Amino acid sequence: MERANPIQVQKFLKGVDYPASKRQLIEHARRQGADETVIETLEHIPMERFESPNDVAEGIGEIGEAA
Repeated sequence: MERANPIQVQKFLKGVDYPASKRQLIEHARRQGADETVIETLEHIPMERFESPNDVAEGIGEIGEAA
């Protein structure tokens, strides 16, 4: 899987009200026109709840670590 970097992802998460669930982030990114790479990256983050944009960035860093 190609993974979007945190900066690419945050571009589509501007305006999100935190805390937010993974589903809320994915829906917001879709409304902002995110491509499938960004959506798939969000879907693969192991966390389900995010308190801030830093949590999203940390979650992206964790993708694949458990494998």
